[in-house]
Amino acid sequence: MRRDTFLKSLAALSVAGALPMRALAASNIKMMIPANPGGGWDGTGRELGKALLDAKVADTVQYENKGGAAGAIGLAQFVNASKGDPNALIMTGAVMVGGIITGKPQVGMDRITPIARLTSEFNVFVVPADSPLNTMKDVVEQMKKDPGSVKWGGGSRGSTEHICASMLATRVGVDPKKVNYVAFRGGGEATAAVLGGNVTVGGSGYSEFAEYIKAGKMRAIGVTSEKRLPGIAIPTMRESGYDVVLGNWRAVYGAPGISNEQRAALTDMVVKATKSDAWKAALEKNVWTPALLTGKAFDDFVDNEFASLRGIMYLSGML
Repeated sequence: MRRDTFLKSLAALSVAGALPMRALAASNIKMMIPANPGGGWDGTGRELGKALLDAKVADTVQYENKGGAAGAIGLAQFVNASKGDPNALIMTGAVMVGGIITGKPQVGMDRITPIARLTSEFNVFVVPADSPLNTMKDVVEQMKKDPGSVKWGGGSRGSTEHICASMLATRVGVDPKKVNYVAFRGGGEATAAVLGGNVTVGGSGYSEFAEYIKAGKMRAIGVTSEKRLPGIAIPTMRESGYDVVLGNWRAVYGAPGISNEQRAALTDMVVKATKSDAWKAALEKNVWTPALLTGKAFDDFVDNEFASLRGIMYLSGML
């Protein structure tokens, strides 16, 4: 068949709707990760990218890291640069919700398009291997004596580990405003601070600390889950006598200004990716709890999270 005849046939099939969407345009996904390399958003975003490729719903995935202000800096860049782009995605989650509540940035999550909640992960608290504090009770006793002497390290201000530290203070009768919290722009920085002995306690998802816990370089002293993580011998905060339970969900959003059809197409891609072998392997490796949620149910969930976290942060003295 001559080339011009083939192109005419292709055009005719396109108009008739006889060609699948992916035959008309390549899916070259651009993934904004609004945090520095090495953290939870970075890990989740890159694992999702692998899953999109494994599920054969994307041809390429490009990543950009832009950390700071609980994701607000990357969010603002994404909104300004990606308007109407049906191939653009950004990682978000509970950390961004908390950061928006506390920081009140000019650009909020209402400017981007919800696609899907992906996972939930609980915070693990660790101390350096040579720390004299062996348990969460030791940390609490030290905090009661001198709140400022316990330096908590974790994600941005308003992150779930920050909220949990403030919740713990409230539960044990310590003024939450006296919690000495050091915010880092990514999990990599927080991990380095723990390993270097620059913070008393570090908080993050288990996946970010796992290799150091296994290697004996960190000691895990608590996790904010209802029950112990499967196959991992870390006591829950409740086991230690402290009613601190909070999950850290992660999600993916699309660009502002995309159509309902484009949102549906992105949602379909992400859902298919979560059924891939690559994604299932990522869940197992990182001890992530699958928490897929899309459509109106996801929209409503985010609205409820803003209200719920605002209430928790207020009661914990953070607002």
